[in-house]
Amino acid sequence: MKAVPNLMVNKEQHPSVLLVEDDPDAAWMVRRALAGASIALSHAETGVAALERVARDPPAVMLLDLRLPDLNGLEVLEKTLSGGAQTAVIVTTAHGGIEAAVAAMDAGATNFLAKPLGAKRLIATLDDALARQRRAGLLTERARERFHGFLGAAPAMRALYRVIESAGPSRAPVFITGESGAGKEVCAQAVHDRGVRPDAPFVVLNCAAIAPGLMESEVFGHAKGAFTGAQTARLGAARRAQGGTLFLDEICEMDLALQAKLLRFAQSGAVQALGSDRIDHAEVRLICATNRDPWAEVQAGRLREDLFYRLHVVPLRVPPLRERGADIGLLARYFLIRYGSEEGKNFRGFDPQVEKILRAYPWPGNVRQLQNVIRHVAVLNDGPKVRRSMLPAFLQNCRPAPVRLKDIERRAIEAALSESGGNVPRAARQLGIDPSTLYRKLQAWARAAGF
Repeated sequence: MKAVPNLMVNKEQHPSVLLVEDDPDAAWMVRRALAGASIALSHAETGVAALERVARDPPAVMLLDLRLPDLNGLEVLEKTLSGGAQTAVIVTTAHGGIEAAVAAMDAGATNFLAKPLGAKRLIATLDDALARQRRAGLLTERARERFHGFLGAAPAMRALYRVIESAGPSRAPVFITGESGAGKEVCAQAVHDRGVRPDAPFVVLNCAAIAPGLMESEVFGHAKGAFTGAQTARLGAARRAQGGTLFLDEICEMDLALQAKLLRFAQSGAVQALGSDRIDHAEVRLICATNRDPWAEVQAGRLREDLFYRLHVVPLRVPPLRERGADIGLLARYFLIRYGSEEGKNFRGFDPQVEKILRAYPWPGNVRQLQNVIRHVAVLNDGPKVRRSMLPAFLQNCRPAPVRLKDIERRAIEAALSESGGNVPRAARQLGIDPSTLYRKLQAWARAAGF
């Protein structure tokens, strides 16, 4: 089938469409009808699989069969919409199920199609749903909120995305800083994915999790008999990452003697396995990360200064969760949908009081801590709303701090930018201020965030 011009929304980022259908013949017919259309079509055969996909990455449109082997289609519809996903749902049903289709429309479905699905009718209905999403700005909003494993649209995150987009195609070393749990490995993966070789190896080593005596072997490998127990030769991470990326997390934990060998590798690509006289070479992009201040580590003598200058070419700072404002609620809803689905629970959101608590808490463990809290809630409780009594004790006792004037101003600016699709002049008009004033504030926030 020829490409369908109406479905051409964005040549660079096609809208995602999720087909939820257990009948392989029916699924094949849909794929055939939409072949060549500028969409990213994926397929789930069960309701549980569909909800897991929605929790992980909500599609722009869902084509939902109301008769599934595990869950009722209406249940999938309700959980999708109640979880906050901005997904347009088109239900499909056999001719005898029109009453169910009407019930689905009442529950929030965008449209329904009777089976067997005609190609022209399917394309027209899907095109209409995508057009509605586009007019509502939801396709653009989704693109701003999601970026290579990150979920968030705070100004500091958007600034981070821009730097990753610029640095990705380069081969220059990247040095990531940020608190534990903020997402440094996600950031490293995003840099790799934006590079010229996203399909090449991405090898991760956590320098804090490996015993110092084993670290050299982990990085550079060892020859047979290099030490007691080395019965065979082993390639290290540097060789395994050939052509791709080697991510060294918590680089400041690396022994100084090994840092000298890493410097040689960063300069020349030379790899000498432990216990071997042979020198090999590997073409690898180095990305390092630490939860400390790297320059303070240099001054304290724990990080070689020459290695710092070799690695600290493109600095990236992942902001802590407490600096990300409305992203806290966005992430909490995402985790609630994900873990509620895994546990078979019926959560539909948070009580307003709980939302205030989540926003006010400083989250010293960052995204990882928030993820842990929401999973705790989903395992031990059931919905429809997360109440204060369901939260861990340390959060139940949390009292929102007084809101400062500058916090109110920042939230208003963030809301205006979100509503305007990131258009600064339009957001400034909405706020009644000069665009130059808004640009200055955004630049000041970016500088404060380390950009």
